[in-house]
Amino acid sequence: MLHHPTLHKFDALGLEGMAQALREQLEAQSQYRDLSFEERIGLLIDRELTLRDTKGFERRLKAAKLRQDASLEDLDLKHPRKLDSSLVRSLASAGWVREHRNLLITGPTGVGKTYIACAMGQAACRHGFTALYTQTSRLLQELAIQRGDGRYLTTLKRLAKVQVLILDEWGFEQPSPEQRRILLELLDDRYERSSTIIASQFPSELWYDHLAVADPTLADAILDRILHNGYKLELQGESLRKTKKALTASLVQSA
Repeated sequence: MLHHPTLHKFDALGLEGMAQALREQLEAQSQYRDLSFEERIGLLIDRELTLRDTKGFERRLKAAKLRQDASLEDLDLKHPRKLDSSLVRSLASAGWVREHRNLLITGPTGVGKTYIACAMGQAACRHGFTALYTQTSRLLQELAIQRGDGRYLTTLKRLAKVQVLILDEWGFEQPSPEQRRILLELLDDRYERSSTIIASQFPSELWYDHLAVADPTLADAILDRILHNGYKLELQGESLRKTKKALTASLVQSA
């Protein structure tokens, strides 16, 4: 029988999907008896491609370090928070990532900004793009430290290669003059080359005042690299946490 050496060769070549599909064909030969050679080999190739796509997605998702296990399919579009559902559906295809555009998500605490940002990151990974989640202030603090120990340029190059960088809690802390310069370098490396998701509880109209302390020119430069090619999701309404808390309390009382 020739199938045993063939399976070993598939395994040796790392063709795990083709090996799995061939084993299935051998175990249920009657189901495949009427198929031509081209059709049967096509099934092997399709399985290999599917498995590679799945593993690639899993690797990208793990590397993204998303704060929440989020997906656009599980996103509650009915909650009253002024979420533009048509824009969300449009962004789900990740065309904005291919166009190297940004996504700005703003709204009060608890309306799901981080969840949406992570869901967009997950969708990007699913479409073959790399992503990375980080809290803005923590990233700027780490980069400031790295300027003194020689790792700064290496980290900037690595971040520039990330196709979707998620900067959460934007504006939560006032950046120092050094951190504002770092932020400009970070965004300049990504400008029209990759995409950035920014999640902030502050409206984008207030970002200039937040950044312009002592250096309005620097603030202009930073915002220019974010705002002019960015989609906006401006959320409103009460915190989802309050809604869930109230629902839980109601269920407890009715139990």
